[in-house]
Amino acid sequence: MAEFRGQPLYNCRNCRNPIALRDDLISKKFKGKSGPAYLFSHAMNITLGPKRDKQLITGVFTIADIYCRGCGEELGWKYITAHDATQRYKEGKFIIEISKIAKLY
Repeated sequence: MAEFRGQPLYNCRNCRNPIALRDDLISKKFKGKSGPAYLFSHAMNITLGPKRDKQLITGVFTIADIYCRGCGEELGWKYITAHDATQRYKEGKFIIEISKIAKLY
């Protein structure tokens, strides 16, 4: 496991694998498949599922589901492409459901 020099981070709630740094948290005002979610600029120790187009609350996006590399738990998704120009700021970013992660200090 990598050394994070005391930086707060978010772990997979299931296996404690580090998933995202607190510094990469952009917003806490998003919704996932099963409830509240966070938007992160980066995620680590994940695998991507196949790309697909999906109608979400704010428009149509090409997304890929993301899974914990340690245990395979589905965590959320990565925005690949926004089909609406006003939503392009989400491209390359990650939605991670808060019920799937735990904060570690």
